[in-house]
Amino acid sequence: MKNIKILKITFLMLLLPLLVNGQKAEIHIKTTKLSDNFYMLEGSGGNIGIFVGDDGVFMIDSQYAPLTPKILNAIKKITPKSVSYLLNTHWHGDHTGGNENMNAVGAKIISHENVRKRMSSIQNIRGREIKPSSKKALPNVTFTDDITFHLNGDTIFVTHIHNAHTDGDVLVYLMNNNIIHAGDAYFQGKFPFIDVTSGGSIDGYINGIKKIILLSDNNTIIIAGHGTKTSNKETLKEYLKMLMTLKNRVQLEIDKGKKLESVKNNITITKEFTSYNGWITEEKIRIAIYKSLIKK
Repeated sequence: MKNIKILKITFLMLLLPLLVNGQKAEIHIKTTKLSDNFYMLEGSGGNIGIFVGDDGVFMIDSQYAPLTPKILNAIKKITPKSVSYLLNTHWHGDHTGGNENMNAVGAKIISHENVRKRMSSIQNIRGREIKPSSKKALPNVTFTDDITFHLNGDTIFVTHIHNAHTDGDVLVYLMNNNIIHAGDAYFQGKFPFIDVTSGGSIDGYINGIKKIILLSDNNTIIIAGHGTKTSNKETLKEYLKMLMTLKNRVQLEIDKGKKLESVKNNITITKEFTSYNGWITEEKIRIAIYKSLIKK
């Protein structure tokens, strides 16, 4: 019996890498052209933005490290130029995992200063410890509030959102192309992940959505950090309405003296927003909003 158990364990150890590699092999990078020189790449992790032109390639987020070869192949189909700049919209690994690989091919990595700080130290996401990133993965250019790039005939306005999804979120607004990449400050069609342990808050998230709306007109293309479709100003207004409704309802419960367990189980708070269920469920969003509000 002991030998049989050893054989089973050995078989599983040999099989596991094959299963993992098979899962990675199934991931394809989908490219969607949104303007003459701006593309959205979907794979596994946050949506990537690629802006190309005579001045070089400006990349927004890098997804996971194992996908870098596929991502670079997708970029080569768009342009023969190499990536000059990589901007991280925040610190989470599904947006920064490929940083070191992109650094190795010559990209300058840029982010808000809080992104570098969090990537440089031990972090915690939903009870899971995240080790510091390697030095080669860290942004080598950081800023505090806003930064502007003048590239490829466009003005790229990058603006910090305070304490939204995290404490290091930015919006990337290509003015002439009229495209906004929102990173995880917007989840298309789904409840957002408000990472309270990384400085995120419901108030900051609401203010971030308001900022996207302020920057937009009726023709602005809005890219979410997660979601297979682009959005517009009207969609963001509906999203804002949902967030404000949930915040107000949770605040009312707090004002009544209700504790976390009560709010967590109160399905009436989110009853008409079931279509927004995803990785973040109704229960999870109630918990996140509660925790965010009691920290104020």
